[in-house]
Amino acid sequence: MAEKVSYKELGLIDTREMFKRAMDGGYAIPAYNFNNLEQIQAIVTACSETGSPVILQVSKGARSYADETMLRYMALGAVKMARHKGSDIPIALHLDHGDTFELCKACVDSGFSSVMIDGSHHSFEENIALTRKVVEYAHDHDVAVEGELGVLAGIEDEVEAETSTYTKPEEVEEFVQKTGVDSLAISIGTSHGAYKFKITEGEEPPPLRFDILEECERRLPGFPIVLHGASSVLPKYVELINQYGGRMEGAVGVSEEQLRRAAKGAVCKINIDSDGRLAVTASIREYMAKHPEEFDPRKYLGAARTELIKLIKHKNEKVLGSAGRA
Repeated sequence: MAEKVSYKELGLIDTREMFKRAMDGGYAIPAYNFNNLEQIQAIVTACSETGSPVILQVSKGARSYADETMLRYMALGAVKMARHKGSDIPIALHLDHGDTFELCKACVDSGFSSVMIDGSHHSFEENIALTRKVVEYAHDHDVAVEGELGVLAGIEDEVEAETSTYTKPEEVEEFVQKTGVDSLAISIGTSHGAYKFKITEGEEPPPLRFDILEECERRLPGFPIVLHGASSVLPKYVELINQYGGRMEGAVGVSEEQLRRAAKGAVCKINIDSDGRLAVTASIREYMAKHPEEFDPRKYLGAARTELIKLIKHKNEKVLGSAGRA
């Protein structure tokens, strides 16, 4: 059994104060997923240099890939790295799409400052019961909990759904009241992965359902709303991947203009995973194609890290509005 540790011992903070400040300031906290050293270095560097609070986000698959013990020290290292750079940005560590009470409990015990329990694939009543159980344990350890209503389509790590189900605004008040969650992920048309919409060439992706968002905001005034599946799938990375041997036809994401609009309202946390993967993959493919003699991982992973830093700075400054908000 792994040794228990509080997130406070790691220098992490919970997300509740982050969200309050974001809602008051009309911006969204970036939640960047990471799996390895270069990704977490890029996140910390970019957020430190832009003065942005950040949520380091780990999926069930990433936790397994990186090793749960190693993750604790990666999070501690992220905080130390930021402070060494002279930055005091707030840093949280969050479980993305936890699917069982046991997983959420293990993350609370190992130093996560926030966990998500995704019971959206269960019935409304079962979702409430599971979420409430996680909330009771997490709150006993001063850890924040994110719940979810509505199902996002797409595939990312272990999260998979063929079709989306929009959040029903008439359910949000009961869900929040009965579960005690600190934030709520809703479904308004975003989806997981790099193939968010099926569109023909020249066609624009469908707009997000801002009517649902606004009704949820009306029913839950001042309550933190979360957007999952919010990568923009930037065309330049898709084009680079395809140019250097990849095969990603029809990859399309959520427009940055729509994300900016959402960030100015009740949405105070926006999850970004696929964009980071695309930036890293595009950079590695380009580097290895241009340097076929190279075999030092530091060279191509270093180039990928540099590109990811650029992407995150862009998101913080131009999309989420979180730059300078630390």
